[in-house]
Amino acid sequence: MVKVAIFVDVQNVYYTVRQAYKRNFDYNKFWAEATAGREVVKAIAYAIDRGDRKQQEFQNILRAIGFEVKLKPYIQRSDGSAKGDWDVGITLDAIEYAEQADVIVLVSGDGDFDLLVNKIRDVHGKTVEVYGVPQLTAASLASAASEFRPIDTTLLLI
Repeated sequence: MVKVAIFVDVQNVYYTVRQAYKRNFDYNKFWAEATAGREVVKAIAYAIDRGDRKQQEFQNILRAIGFEVKLKPYIQRSDGSAKGDWDVGITLDAIEYAEQADVIVLVSGDGDFDLLVNKIRDVHGKTVEVYGVPQLTAASLASAASEFRPIDTTLLLI
């Protein structure tokens, strides 16, 4: 059976799906699609922890689906800007699990991940599927992927 490792940039997915469709991503539908006929060796959802109850309920839903949820605190800078991305954490975990999986699934439209995708494909010889909102996914990331899978209305909550 094909082994898969899944890495989800929760913030990126939330904001791009909201911007493009004014709806929410359906993690259950995504899980069913990404894991069909595959053995999951690791599935991590990376999120920002603001400590509110609604967000904690969402994180529990992700855990119930099968994700490990990794959290970083939300940081508000003195200049009013905010910090809270998981790019380095996602990269480190994806490289670590590339040895154990046949397929790496990355859910993000962030162009910074094109280097990661190229490395996993070229150095580790793995298939990399990237899920992203087509109009908000960096062209460099989509083209680096073995397969780009569009997040469209079939992967959204009704």
